Amino acid sequence: MTRRVEVSLALRNYADDPGDWSWFFDAVAAAEEAGFDRVLVSDHVVMGEHLDEYSDPAVGGWTGMRQPTGPDGHFLEPLTLLSFLAARTKRLRLGTSVVLAPLRNAVVLAKVAATLDVLSGGRLDLGVGVGWQADEYRAVGVPFESRGQRLDECLEVCQLLWREPVATYSGPTLSFERVHQMPKPVQPGGVPIWVSGRLNKAVVRRLARFGSGWIPWGMTADEFPGAIRRMREAVADQGRNPDEIGVVGSLGAQPFDDAQALQDAAAAVIEAGATDVRVPARIPEGRAAAVDHLHELRSRLPV
Repeated sequence: MTRRVEVSLALRNYADDPGDWSWFFDAVAAAEEAGFDRVLVSDHVVMGEHLDEYSDPAVGGWTGMRQPTGPDGHFLEPLTLLSFLAARTKRLRLGTSVVLAPLRNAVVLAKVAATLDVLSGGRLDLGVGVGWQADEYRAVGVPFESRGQRLDECLEVCQLLWREPVATYSGPTLSFERVHQMPKPVQPGGVPIWVSGRLNKAVVRRLARFGSGWIPWGMTADEFPGAIRRMREAVADQGRNPDEIGVVGSLGAQPFDDAQALQDAAAAVIEAGATDVRVPARIPEGRAAAVDHLHELRSRLPV
């Protein structure tokens, strides 16, 4: 079965000086009107002062990348923000490009996500990852060194509570017996989980066990096609049908000035196997201008 290719906008729910955020809400309204499938927001609970770690692969960063704000940048909490957007939209899917799930209590995160899915009519996508910032983990009181294990536990608990009428669990940091959590998400099986990360054994295990999709991280455009092939082979080796797993094809962080370059980049990630083309955009202020710009941008895409 061929999966429909969707087109998403990763919006900046952060800024060094955001003003009143009206520009952000104009962009969301324009994205829905222009026919985009999904908008996504990102996550930081606090910022430390070691921002150079964002480019350090040893702690989860990406070589050559730069943290887009200073330590006093304003980051809107993503799930709170998506709840607000759910009331202002009707069709758009609402997602996290990443939420740092290990920083949150798994039982509470399951409840928040289920509530948002119900109130949005089943429009939530939960992109999850472990991040790169040890200062953030220390501030929350979670060991940075165990972030991968805690993410696994969090996803296991979320899916258990979303799917089972009565849940019992015993894990590394949480245990409970015969608890009931309602409401369940609208979407069958629970909120779709998109796993962010490099293609390594831990990410493959998460995809095979929990994932509706993969958000590749830390690779160049030239590496992308081969990474998708390896991911699908590795997931199949884990006993999962790889056709069930979507793939984000990011077109980068910088908007395209040339229409043909945008079309070529989108066509390349689709040919490689992307099911969600994630488009960068520099959206003008004002709703009318934003709508015109995003209509034009959407019309250039070959999907």
